[in-house]
Amino acid sequence: MFLPLHDNVPLRHVREPFANWVLLALNVAVYAWIASGYAGSNTQIDMSFGIIPSVLLNHADLTGATLQMSPKWTLLTSLFVHYSFWHLAGNMLFLYVFGDNIEDAMGPWRYLLFYVACGISAGLFYAWWEPDSDAPLIGASGAIAGIVAAYLVLYPRVHVLGLVFNWLPLSIPAWLCLGFWMLLQLAEAVLGHGDEVGWWAHVGGILAGVALIGLFKYRDVPLFSPEDE
Repeated sequence: MFLPLHDNVPLRHVREPFANWVLLALNVAVYAWIASGYAGSNTQIDMSFGIIPSVLLNHADLTGATLQMSPKWTLLTSLFVHYSFWHLAGNMLFLYVFGDNIEDAMGPWRYLLFYVACGISAGLFYAWWEPDSDAPLIGASGAIAGIVAAYLVLYPRVHVLGLVFNWLPLSIPAWLCLGFWMLLQLAEAVLGHGDEVGWWAHVGGILAGVALIGLFKYRDVPLFSPEDE
């Protein structure tokens, strides 16, 4: 396990990563709304805002939903729903450390589109892999996986300060710590430990991040930067 805390990649194209701050604030605001109880029960939220593959692909019954929207919209709404504080905190930590540099590499509007594209791709990949599943998929993890993958493609040699095993502070090259993190997501998905984590969504987000970063980044931002900061 590796928890990132800080990197030294400077911002070159934006003064402040405002789009990243917006995403952070929006995720926290939705969590606060859910925690307040005004959004309804967890089951109602799942049925209304979570991706349920059997509903999305096979048009199964939406009984229990408080908001009868098209299942296609859940590809977007699911990205901002977190029940657990630690689920939210983990995702937002990764977004805080790596998202600003991805925004800097493509600009705020492209970054927002990139974030959503990675999240939607992750949801579709999860639904494609588990087409008959009734288990709802919620959370920003798929989009975050795309951000992490894009960061690794852009800055593989940059050192990232983080906590190894959640307690040991070390500065490690991105290719090592993030590469291992991505391999772990794939291993968990393949092994299928039966937990409630949508590992295939993480894999889908990673694939989307790698595939899309070249299309979204500024032309003067190189892939696989040789910088070691």
